[in-house]
Amino acid sequence: MLRSPTARVLDETDEPAVRRLLAADPVAACVLAGRIEAAGTAPASLGAPLWGMGSGRGLDAVCLAGANLIPFAVPGAERAAAVAFAERARRAGRRCSTIVGPAAAVEPLWELLEPSWGPARDHRPRQPLMAIEGPPAVAPEPRVRPVRPREVDVLLPAAVAMFTEEVGVSPLRVDGGAGYRARVEDLVRAGQSLAWIEDGRVLFKAEIGAVSRAACQVQGVWTAPEWRGRGIGAAGMAAVVEYARTTIAPVVSLYVNDYNAAARAVYTRVGFREVGRYASVLF
Repeated sequence: MLRSPTARVLDETDEPAVRRLLAADPVAACVLAGRIEAAGTAPASLGAPLWGMGSGRGLDAVCLAGANLIPFAVPGAERAAAVAFAERARRAGRRCSTIVGPAAAVEPLWELLEPSWGPARDHRPRQPLMAIEGPPAVAPEPRVRPVRPREVDVLLPAAVAMFTEEVGVSPLRVDGGAGYRARVEDLVRAGQSLAWIEDGRVLFKAEIGAVSRAACQVQGVWTAPEWRGRGIGAAGMAAVVEYARTTIAPVVSLYVNDYNAAARAVYTRVGFREVGRYASVLF
């Protein structure tokens, strides 16, 4: 009788194997790779368990079980990984606010978890993963720049508006927004929050939310509603691309909802091309 695939909690001795696995697709694995590069694979330093599935010294899949559940698997191993990770996730109980990652890994995992974890508040199975390696195809807006620490209070209302518009709930609903503000402040201090600020108002903003040596991932893109349709989004994103690829990592990526035709058109105009697909399950 065939045994069901199983997963184990990885530790610091597994770091070389994890790095080899994630190097198979640096853009799709950017979020995980950045965490591993910064903290290694020991649960204490990561702040959450990292599950792994494989045999011998090799790994076919990993899943970070933190505030977000983030699976990643080599092609062909996604179904087995879903079985192994779903078994651990059910035993642990849902502690995450989102399941997010490459669609081929997320979708079979959610199929197995939905009977016990569902229903989800939102399920987004088709989110094109886009990337750009060279200079942007449109002129960057020179007024888009890193946000200064003293400008956090100016940035925060725009960040809250973006989050609420994108996720469907306010980030202020939990702990009065203290955790969300801390995250915004961390990105500002790291030089990973960029904005066009005029007269104390944010016209455009974006964050480089995940960073690895090979790639970075842009998140939180937002243009003030009254300024939409004027080309600000494309010029602003071009500025973000130019800053990120010359300062942070050689490949700049993002993922976007498939139904957001306006955003997809902007990213294509800037020079992004589709390189894969993400999926998200929101609770």
